[in-house]
Amino acid sequence: MNSTSLGALWDRITGTQPPPDVWLVVVAATAALAVTGPHVLWRISRNAVTIAHEGGHGLVALLTGRRLDGIRLHSDTSGLTVSRGRPTGLGMILTAAAGYTAPSLLGLGGAWLLAAHRITLLLWVATALLVAMLVMIRNAYGALTVVVTGAAFLLVSWLTGPDVQSAFAYSAVWFLLLGGVRPVFELQAKRRHRGAPDSDVDQLSRLTHAPAALWLFLFHAVSLCSLIGGGRWLLGL
Repeated sequence: MNSTSLGALWDRITGTQPPPDVWLVVVAATAALAVTGPHVLWRISRNAVTIAHEGGHGLVALLTGRRLDGIRLHSDTSGLTVSRGRPTGLGMILTAAAGYTAPSLLGLGGAWLLAAHRITLLLWVATALLVAMLVMIRNAYGALTVVVTGAAFLLVSWLTGPDVQSAFAYSAVWFLLLGGVRPVFELQAKRRHRGAPDSDVDQLSRLTHAPAALWLFLFHAVSLCSLIGGGRWLLGL
């Protein structure tokens, strides 16, 4: 590929695209709500939220200087990220806090890019993050899940036109914003019935000596504020 072709590709990725009609944004939100609401569909779509959750743990672990040993994604939509470093301290706290906040914050970042009309850039950034995550996956199911998700983003960004890209990108961002809310409520319900004795909030409570309920409140605040803020950006309000 010559420099002219590379330049054209770069311009295509980083350039702006026309904003979609409001009806498409609303349809995308409706579609995302449909797959995050009913239990049967959520049981499948939650795998994508788990990718973001564990990816958040992994990314923050690296950014805080920890050694990332690997990530596992399981068919029951649970996951595990293993990192090495100090068992206490700010790096460990940020790493533990990154999981439940990652889907919502990624959705908020995606909404910001879409509000700036960088639809293709969003698709390529998402693809790059998934490729980077694939390197650290340590089980077959996790690899399959990340490959399928990454392939969807790559094919849409490479082979489809502006309308399809817009519909896919807005649906994905709405999904992250909406899908980031439900797991926190699920965690709260599990803890109420003593079903998650070693959850992220319990680990954070031990690390910071702050009540687990305070961390739950923080996760709720991040997810709901991201949904409100990101939703306003997506709707152009």
